[in-house]
Amino acid sequence: MKRMLINATQPEELRVALVDGQKLYDFDIEVPSKEQKKSNIYKGIITRVEPSLEAAFVNYGAEKHGFLPFKEIAPEYRTGDGQEGKPSSKSNIREGQEIVVQIEKEERGNKGAALTTYISLAGTYLVLMPNNPKAGGISRRIEGDNRSELRETMAALEIPDSMGLIIRTAGSDKNVEELQWDLNYLLQLWEAIDRSSTEQTAPFLIFQESNVIIRALRDHLRGDIDEILIDQEGAFKLVHNFLKQVMPHNLHKAKLYQDSVPLFSRYQIETQIEMAYKREVSLPSGGSIVIDHTEALTSIDINSARATKGSDIEETALNTNLEAADEIARQLRLRDLGGLFVIDFIDMMSNKNQREVENRLRDALKIDRARIQTGRISRFGLMEMSRQRLRPSLGDSTQLTCPRCKGQGTIRNVESVTLAVLRLIEEEAMKKGTERVIAHLPIDCATFLLNEKRAAIQEIESRLQVGIIVLPSKHLETPAYDIERIKAIGDSEEKASHLQIKEEDITVPEFAKQLGPKTEKAAIKEFLPDSPAPVQSKKTSASLIQRFWQRLIGAGKTVETDEVGEKSGEDKTKPGRNNRRDRGERGERGAGRNNNRRSGNRRPANQPPAAAGQETAPNLNDDAKPVAASSELESGADNAAKRAPGAAPDRERSRRSRSRRRGPRNGAEKRGEPNLNGADGEAPQASEYIPPAAVDSGEGHNQPRSYNREFAERNQRPAEDSRQDHEPVRTAAEE
Repeated sequence: MKRMLINATQPEELRVALVDGQKLYDFDIEVPSKEQKKSNIYKGIITRVEPSLEAAFVNYGAEKHGFLPFKEIAPEYRTGDGQEGKPSSKSNIREGQEIVVQIEKEERGNKGAALTTYISLAGTYLVLMPNNPKAGGISRRIEGDNRSELRETMAALEIPDSMGLIIRTAGSDKNVEELQWDLNYLLQLWEAIDRSSTEQTAPFLIFQESNVIIRALRDHLRGDIDEILIDQEGAFKLVHNFLKQVMPHNLHKAKLYQDSVPLFSRYQIETQIEMAYKREVSLPSGGSIVIDHTEALTSIDINSARATKGSDIEETALNTNLEAADEIARQLRLRDLGGLFVIDFIDMMSNKNQREVENRLRDALKIDRARIQTGRISRFGLMEMSRQRLRPSLGDSTQLTCPRCKGQGTIRNVESVTLAVLRLIEEEAMKKGTERVIAHLPIDCATFLLNEKRAAIQEIESRLQVGIIVLPSKHLETPAYDIERIKAIGDSEEKASHLQIKEEDITVPEFAKQLGPKTEKAAIKEFLPDSPAPVQSKKTSASLIQRFWQRLIGAGKTVETDEVGEKSGEDKTKPGRNNRRDRGERGERGAGRNNNRRSGNRRPANQPPAAAGQETAPNLNDDAKPVAASSELESGADNAAKRAPGAAPDRERSRRSRSRRRGPRNGAEKRGEPNLNGADGEAPQASEYIPPAAVDSGEGHNQPRSYNREFAERNQRPAEDSRQDHEPVRTAAEE
């Protein structure tokens, strides 16, 4: 059972987890001090145009200016004599020009945000591009016949000529009314954005993307999620109002969690979330994967460690790599890592095993929303892949650079640091005019220098005639140190060495600075549609007992009832030569080899039964009964009490039916069976079919006929019979 868990008890973190049973398969977190800026719409000012970079820098209100490539500038903002087909011309834009931009990529490190003027507004089922009419289409995740059906649906939508539209995966099973409702909402939103962009001067925030809760409902809430649990009342009201307006058919799934046990602890996913912060992740067989980040790419290494699952080294490597492929796909989603990846699988000699690992990884990545490209395992055992960065990664949102190692991950040992300091002391002492050199060191480094390297210090002092003072500081940690060079003492009185120790440099950590962040007030936020979404009437499938009887007898059809209680006789089973149900129906009818396709076998309701020796077909109106063979009429009354309507015939009778389909041997005659097909060759409606047990003994019936005679008549049937094939079946109510 899949659930969406929303944890909002702590205002410093909003967390959304998607679980299947007790296994976490997707996770998102938002810190209010680091709200996501991707998809936000700003009105900015072009501050600098760089033809060498074919881009402009835009001040949109952030500390770092955004990066706007020329190719991302819409024609409406190009002025001057530049050609519309060549957006790289500098004359198209000018410094100081106001422009409406949307953030495509968040700020990362020293890089500013990537901007675009081609706005895209994401709805529940659609994505609207109001100033890009050339873009649009259908999500690449939608395949097969759905694409052609959605093209017809898309043609029925009222899309303005100057806009483009993309149908999302969530809209694959929606009708025109629901898609048009979502389109109208997006058009209203764009009108509000366009109107607000002219009310203030740049730079300012026009539209702010929804928070993590609304984004999770919009992007992840599908039919396979059975329950939404929220552990905070305010967040529950937010979810309730959103679902009531946008997804009323999912409103019953939202529930307020009020148990004393924390929500994430109840489903045992806190440990799985903590694993997403670690560098090493264990595998079930005893192996592990190690994830390391660099400036250019992310490397993933697979280690067999204690894995001894296989019978030999090749099988052990294959099993470990298969487990790693599943876990890598899961960790990429949980951590939301993007960019380039290089995966170092355990070496496998068999090409077949390599292809199996590649296919396993691709299958595990299919449920990922991000665009992913994968390569093949090279001769070095490496596999390259790339993943779209949907949002800031888990590490970017919740982790800081280590102040001691500066993000390197390792530090130098005491001996290495001390020897480096000794060389720097000598270098500073050799400079002209140096009177004294003061070294501020951590306690362990100072201890090593004053004891193991005391002779080296004395040798420098005597050779260069420079005083060297080593001051241990409890405020410094390896590998930190500070070297001071004093040119002249002057007339001022020299302080004692213990008074020269530097005081602690108290710096405000980053997380403390972010407690009171600068908040931007958006002109438009949490824009909801005026009217609730239309509810599509869904047909309920047949019950388990109905499906059992349907497969058992093969003659009746499922009677479906939609929300207003109307019956639908549409049969979803397509006839085919390998259709098991179709074969079962033909076997039970057993009225000749091609009796199911015979035409002209339906008589009007007012026509009397045929005389003996003349073949007739049953009239399957509401009050009609199928014709049975004469031998079956004698036992019909006895079997009626024992066998329920629509019950399957016993095995002996089924065997006789199959033998009759093959035809009699040695010229033997066969009995006629009722033709349960309509005039168009399709099986009748369930409401029109009456089982053989209910046949009255007074009805007409078929006489035994020769197989040769039947074959000859079938080949010489007149053209009128073929025309009768296309006559509609009239029910008793219509007559």
